[in-house]
Amino acid sequence: MTAPVFLVDTERLAPVGAVVRLDGPEGRHAVAVRRLAVGEPVVLADGAGAGVSGTVVGVSGKDVLEVEVREQLAEPEPELRLVVVQALPKGDRGELAVELMTEVGVDEVVPWAASRCITQWKGERGAKALAKWRATAREAGKQSRRLRFPAVAEPMSTRQVAERLAGAALGAVLHEEGAQPLASAELPGSGELVLVVGPEGGVSPDELERFAEAGAAPYRLGRSVLRTSTAGVAAGALLLGRSGRWG
Repeated sequence: MTAPVFLVDTERLAPVGAVVRLDGPEGRHAVAVRRLAVGEPVVLADGAGAGVSGTVVGVSGKDVLEVEVREQLAEPEPELRLVVVQALPKGDRGELAVELMTEVGVDEVVPWAASRCITQWKGERGAKALAKWRATAREAGKQSRRLRFPAVAEPMSTRQVAERLAGAALGAVLHEEGAQPLASAELPGSGELVLVVGPEGGVSPDELERFAEAGAAPYRLGRSVLRTSTAGVAAGALLLGRSGRWG
């Protein structure tokens, strides 16, 4: 079984042979929840691609763990970044989508207030929802043993999404009536691959037209129609597998 991952600030990633003190909420989780003991392996990561692996050499109280660094670790920025523009789902389905997309390896999630979204992020409610998405990405990043956690961007309007698509190496919109299967799309070797996942009611004709003007074509996944909370996961796994990231 791979070693558990705990989040630390970059400046605390010490060189080989040094002892790092893990405390606060992460230390409490390691000691009180995971019940790690001396001699067990752990990984400390900053969520931005850097980390260290080490061994527990000391446990004190309910929230302090001491780790001796054995190896420096790095997860470089991928040449081809997968960005998923996720329409806002109802309830906690947005957090489910973020969790699963993080696990498969998506690099960035962009919340999108599509015209057919029932859920709308406004004021304090929107700020809380965004914070939940970001916390979900952080926890799922640790659970899936990633060193580089996905970014969760500020919510975007349709105009902003179109601008993002216009600057992408490949822009794609998941749509059940797409003429071309996503499995046959020609993938670029580098840059950003921006994939748009619409709401339960689908991407509106006006939005499809605007995205097409930005260079993003509609693609279909298969015969079945997935929910918005799972479409990005399935498409992300397909694209990451085809790109060689899963090789």
